[in-house]
This record gives sequence, structure tokens and C-alpha cells, in this order.
Amino acid sequence: MELTTVWFILIAVLWAGYFLLEGFDFGVGLLLPVLGRDDRERRLLINTIGPVWDGNEVWLIVAGGATFAAFPEWYATLFSGFYVPLLLILVALILRGLAFEYRGKSDSQQWKFWWDLAIVGGSLVPAVLWGVAFGNIVRGVPIGRDHEYVGGFFNLLNPYALLGGLTTLTLFLLHGAVFLALKTDGEMRERAGRLAVRVAGPTIVVAAGFLLWTQLTHRDAWGWALSGAAAVALAGGVLAARARREGWAFIATGATIVLAVAALFVTLFPDVMPTTLPGGDSLTTANAASTPYTLKVMTWVAAGCTPIVLVYQAWTYWVFRRRLRVEHIPAGGH
Repeated sequence: MELTTVWFILIAVLWAGYFLLEGFDFGVGLLLPVLGRDDRERRLLINTIGPVWDGNEVWLIVAGGATFAAFPEWYATLFSGFYVPLLLILVALILRGLAFEYRGKSDSQQWKFWWDLAIVGGSLVPAVLWGVAFGNIVRGVPIGRDHEYVGGFFNLLNPYALLGGLTTLTLFLLHGAVFLALKTDGEMRERAGRLAVRVAGPTIVVAAGFLLWTQLTHRDAWGWALSGAAAVALAGGVLAARARREGWAFIATGATIVLAVAALFVTLFPDVMPTTLPGGDSLTTANAASTPYTLKVMTWVAAGCTPIVLVYQAWTYWVFRRRLRVEHIPAGGH
């Protein structure tokens, strides 16, 4: 297997890992005002992701860095063409991170209200725009023969990409609700479980529509197989949530996200950013890649460092595996 293909697969794995882990983070942030009826319950929800949310964002940093190093042409065209949505995502993530750190610095309800709003907005914007971005990558965008994006911001707001944004939003909401049912106990667990079942219906409809549209357009055999597997996993997650088997439900919704990302990348290959212009030139794993020597060095570095990072993050989740209850949150604390 060529190293360009290896790094295309590795980047797909990094994005799948990011959406798997950050997906429930976004879901929890979106559900903060829905499930958190008072400050104590909202602090409970934040505490479920408190030890892990920043570690989950490492996957995004590594995915961006790997793209820059392995496929610099792809990185340059993507970040210049998608400048506005990526900037909005970056600002939202910064505000969200600040909100987690500063929310408890004052007892003022007004202070907490604005930081809670930042958490919700900082979760909503990336949850939607990541789907819009990947929808455009798979669909194709106007790229000239010099590999420069020649469209505008509103070219990105097409029906297919917007459906992609709605898909990631509903999937992350479901994933977050299932995570909260898994991570909490008592009344919050019951509420999160009921909400997960209610969110499941719209999620199935939207996600099925997006994947079906993708495969009817591209007609890729592996894409069909992975999309079908994602649909089965999503149905299994809903059934598990109804049966109050939160662990299996979380595994299933996580598998749905991973399989959906895999379906998109398989459908995309060997392109990394197709063009919609008749005289344009699509970016592929061949013409967008770094030199073979660069890819070789990167492969050795990744082989040595990746297992360490995975073990450390798995250990973090194991240490903070205990379910949380409202009673664990001190009354009147930060």
C-alpha cells in the first residue's frame, strides 16, 4: 500500500476519533439548558465531560497537523476556501473552552448565564459547521486548475452540505444524550435516557437521508456497505437506549459516527477535494501529497507516538469512569 493511501486512512481515523469523542462533548453542551434545570444540575452535566473535553480536542489538532504535513495542497486549499466557517468553528471552540474554565469563577447568576450561553453556542456552531464542511468536501467545490478555491462563502451553503450539518447536529445530540444516561445516575439518568429515545427518530431520518443522498450520487460499493452498517448501528443504539442498556447504546451511537465518517472518506477516495468546475483540477492523494521522504518520516513518528497517546487517553477515561449524581455536586459551590 502506498504511503499516500496510508496517510489518507490515518487522517480518516483521526477525524472519526475526533467526531466520536468530541461528538458527545458537543451533545452535552447543547443539552445543558435542556436537562440542567438549575445551576447544580448544570454543573453536574459539565462535570461529566470536565476531565476529558480538552483531551478530545487533541484529535482535531492532530488531524489538522497530519493534513498539513501529509497533504499540504489539500490543507492550503481547504483552509483558504473554507476560511469563514473554519474561523467560526475556531472562535466557537475558544469561547467554549473559556466558558468551561471561567463559569465557576463567580456566584453571580448573570455571570453563569452568559458562560452557559457560550457553552451552548460553542457546541452548536461546530456541531453544524463540521457537517457542512465535510458535506462540501465530499460533494466537491469550485477549484481551478491551479488548485485554488474560486467560490465564495455562500457556495458552501448548498442543500446537500446543509443536510450534512443537520446530520452531525442530530447525531451529536443523540450521542450526547446517551453519554449522559451512561455517565449519570438517579433522575438525570432517567431524563437523559428518555431524551435520547425522543431524539432518535429525527436523527434516523436525517442521517439516513444524508447517507442515501451521498451514495445515490457517488454509487460506491464500499460506501454503500459502510452506510448500511452505520444504519444498523444506529438502529441498534436506539433499541439499546429504549432497553436502558446505556453502555451498548453508547457503543452503537459511537459506531454509527465512525462508520458514517468511514463511508464519506471511502466515497471520497482517491480524491481529497474534488472540483465541480468542468475545467478544474481535483485534488487527489497523488497530486496533493508531500514528498515520499516526508511521508516516510511521518509514518515512523506516528508509529512510535500514537500508541502512547491512545493508552494515556484510555487511562483517563478509565480513571473517570464513575457515574455522577446531583448529590455529588456541593450545593452553592462553583
